[in-house]
Formats: sequence, C-alpha cells, structure tokens
Amino acid sequence: MTMESPLNTALAQLRGTIDKLGLSENDWQTLSTPRRVMQVAVPLRRDNGDVEMYDGYRVQYSTTRGPSKGGVRYHPDVDLDETISLAMLMTWKCALTNLPYGGAKGGIAVDPSTLSATENERLTRRYTSEILPIIGPERDIPAPDVGTDERNMAWMMDTYSVNAGFSVPGVVTGKPIVLGGSLGRTSATGDGVAIATREALRVRGIDINGATVAIQGFGKVGYWTAIALESMGMKVVAVSDVHGAVTGFPSVSALWDHFLANRNLDLPGTDRLTNEELLHLEVDVLIPAALADAITESTAPGVKAKIVVEGANGPTTPQGDQILQDKGVLVVPDILANSGGVIVSYFEWVQDKQNYFWSAGEVKENLSSILMKAIREVEEVSTSKKVTWRDSALMIGVGRVAEAHHLRGLYP
Repeated sequence: MTMESPLNTALAQLRGTIDKLGLSENDWQTLSTPRRVMQVAVPLRRDNGDVEMYDGYRVQYSTTRGPSKGGVRYHPDVDLDETISLAMLMTWKCALTNLPYGGAKGGIAVDPSTLSATENERLTRRYTSEILPIIGPERDIPAPDVGTDERNMAWMMDTYSVNAGFSVPGVVTGKPIVLGGSLGRTSATGDGVAIATREALRVRGIDINGATVAIQGFGKVGYWTAIALESMGMKVVAVSDVHGAVTGFPSVSALWDHFLANRNLDLPGTDRLTNEELLHLEVDVLIPAALADAITESTAPGVKAKIVVEGANGPTTPQGDQILQDKGVLVVPDILANSGGVIVSYFEWVQDKQNYFWSAGEVKENLSSILMKAIREVEEVSTSKKVTWRDSALMIGVGRVAEAHHLRGLYP
C-alpha cells in the first residue's frame, strides 16, 4: 500500500489552490465532492470453476465541462479513496489542457498477473456490465491504465455494444486500431512526457543534446518516454521495474529487446541498482513513471536531478514536493507532464464520432500543439504569480472548472 493517502493529498492540493484563486467556501464544497461514485461487486468464475469476488469502482468526479474521462486500473491496491483522487486529478488535467471533459477513474482491486487471459476477459466483461448504466460516449469514456491495455478496451467496447445492439466504438479509448483506435495512442503518454522534459530543459537552460535522464518505470509510460527522449538526443542512463533498476545499457531498444525475451532487465554488461538508488542518481532529469509515492519525505533529500518530470500519477508526496522546492528542483506536475494520453484519447473519441481517422503525423502534430499551449500557460502563470509549476497547473485547471460551474449555475 502507498504510504500517503492519495485522496488527502489531492484534497490538500485543491484546498491550497482554492485559497490562491480566492474562491469561496461554496466553491470548495462543489469542487471537493465527486458527482457520482459507484462501487460494484465483480464475480469471477475461475478456469477451475471456483467463484471469487472482487471490488470494482467507477468514479465520475465532474461532468461540468463535458462527459467524464478516465482510465480503468487493475491493481491490488485499488480502493475507493485512490479512485476518487485519480478522478479528481483527471478533472484538473482535462481542464488544464482545455479538453471538453470532466474527470473519471475506475478499476478493480485485483492483480492481473494472477489471471489467465480467459479469466481477465470474464472479469472485464462483468465489470463493464456492472458499470454499464453510467458509461457511454456522451457520459463517461473509460481508457487503459495500470494493469489494463487495448485488449481490455476491446472487451469493454464489445460488451457495451452487444447491450446497445450496435457497434459503439466511442464508448472507450485506447482500443486496437482495427476497432476504431487512434494511431499514436499507445505512445501518447510517453510522447507527452518527453515534450514536457524537453521544455523543462529549455526553461532551466540545459542543452537537450546529451542531457541525462533516469526513469523509474519501464512499462507503458516509461518505455515510450525513453524511446521519445532518445530520439530527441537525450541520454537515458537508468530505468527500473518492480524488481530494481539497471544502468550501463547501450540503448533503450537493446534493453527492451532483452526484456521482451527474458522478462527482466538483467541485460549482460549492465549494473544493478535499487529503485531508491535510481532516484538519487546524478542526472539532469528524473522521471518517476511507475506508481504513486516514489518521492517522499525520506527519498526526496537524496534527489540530485535538476528537474523532476512526473510521468506517473501522484509520484510525489506533499512533504517530498516541499523538499524538492526547497532544493530548487523544477517539478513538472503529473497533470501536465502525463497529459499526452488523455489528449490523444480525446483525438480517438473525436475520430470515432466522425468516422474519419487521422494519420500518425497529424496525431503527433496536434498532440504537440495542445500540450505546448498548456506548457506555455503554466510557465506564464508560474512566472507572473511567482508560484511553482504544480501550483500554476492546478490554478489553471481548477479555475476553469470553477468558472464553468459559475456559468452553468446550480440546479434547481
């Protein structure tokens, strides 16, 4: 389990942001409360015939700016508090990047590595059927997250479509291309993290060519981030998985090929590190791209990187954040740094609604355009208000949601 309550962290960030914006107590009441919370029991018939029960969740934090949007997470630590906190952060993320969405999140408290493919499918389809009344392309659009992928999204889309009586590709994003997925979606979060890293180096006056980067995590976010960084001319010097970290590999691609073949990072010629040692490497940029609470009160003092770019959701605790701030580290917050995934999910949703699909080049160009606009806005507010990038990003995102609330009014 994580050491900090992600919901308490998210609420504390919101409280501080509301105070900085000068919003009212009524705004706090509205913005600190999720619109809809669903908890479901998800039965699974195992391949051996045994039946097991799992807790499932779907939280729609906000629908003020449009249908809610957010991933589906399969992980043993999934619980209601975490799901609410992630849905809240997704709300500010969508507003920060000016997407016409509110935030949502869902998941099942399960270790997907313990499931066979057929068990995973049955669990996914039953979970989808349980949350069916509150999802839809105009209501709430799920997407992949930790422990899920395009295969799960295909099952979710099919389950929804069978019940609707016709194919509804826009009910989820992150689908396979042949089912209405978007080119560029798989690498989108990593591509966005790389763009954020490049811009943070510019702000700090560090040459992008040869800039050194350590990445905690080598999954869907960490791998694609590493590939994108190398293509920009940076040097990825260390990566990690749940078993530890390695350094000294010739290239990210060589390490990835070994990982796919052997399911470990023990490429001959590399040196092993612990995950904490990776956090404390002498590098220009540190990218926590695994799970929450990596940079804490105990690990933050040893961080030597000049820049931290949050590829994961909530990787820095408030205490860790304050330590980094005191050290003069530029932190690019999660709601900005990892927003590439939801931006390209938005593109996928638009393409599904239009039944007209874009080229990979168009996707990357539009991703860069939206993300660069958000980065410039965060940089400008940070400079003008003399606040951190995290405070700036939250002020923009929360401010836009609050404005939408004010304009729509309170019914009845």
